Amino acid sequence: MSFLTDIWILREVVLPTLDVLLLAFIIYKGYQILVQTRAIQLIKGAFFLVLLYATAFFLNLRTLLWIINLLAPSLVIGLAIIFQPELRKIFTRIGQGRLLQLSGRSKNYELDAVVSAVERLSADRRGALVVFARTVGLKSIIETGTRLDAEISSPLIMSIFGYETALHDGAIIIEDGKIVAAGCFLPLSEQLDVRRSFGTRHRAALGVTEETDAVVLVVSEETGALTLSYDGNLYYDLSATMVRRRLAELLNVQTTGTVQEEVARIEG
Repeated sequence: MSFLTDIWILREVVLPTLDVLLLAFIIYKGYQILVQTRAIQLIKGAFFLVLLYATAFFLNLRTLLWIINLLAPSLVIGLAIIFQPELRKIFTRIGQGRLLQLSGRSKNYELDAVVSAVERLSADRRGALVVFARTVGLKSIIETGTRLDAEISSPLIMSIFGYETALHDGAIIIEDGKIVAAGCFLPLSEQLDVRRSFGTRHRAALGVTEETDAVVLVVSEETGALTLSYDGNLYYDLSATMVRRRLAELLNVQTTGTVQEEVARIEG
């Protein structure tokens, strides 16, 4: 009798509860993905079509129902074409989910060397683009530049972005704790609401973070301002301390005691 009771509890209580929890988790993660990929317009369009169809159905608007049923296949295909970039980003985000990652180990990105270099470049008004690869590979972007496979160092980064160098206008790619390539070309963002004051570097930084989970550090050649780009967003005019802190969080790198004390002092 006890065995049958356990089976009944499992079927009538545990499994329905697990079903609801899994559904809630999927909806929550789906919402996070939609927010990060700016797919809210897709949701609004789909909701409007569903609302229009429901109104026509309940009010028995035969002509409107006939038109909707006639155009429904074309509308689905049209939405898929129009929102193809957003749909690609959604599936990319799903593939980037932490549940699908095989390892959570942090990697050595030598953040102190990178931030020290960009501080000097900022003071000298030298533009720079530093891309930190995370879980999504950047092979196609790496192939557009010059392969280096060099250890990360401040002098190397500063020399790459010198005015007289051939690699100055491109981006450097940092992957697995090394500068794997320099002079790389990044895809430009097609967002229409980007500030007009942002130049090609900022649009390139935004473009690559829209398509991948990379983190990009930008130094403005005009103002020397430091900018971080990730998850399809730009965070402009940050201090070197804030840049170091956000990079450490995003790349899962332990910050040094000095940096932690400095951040605590500023926040306190």
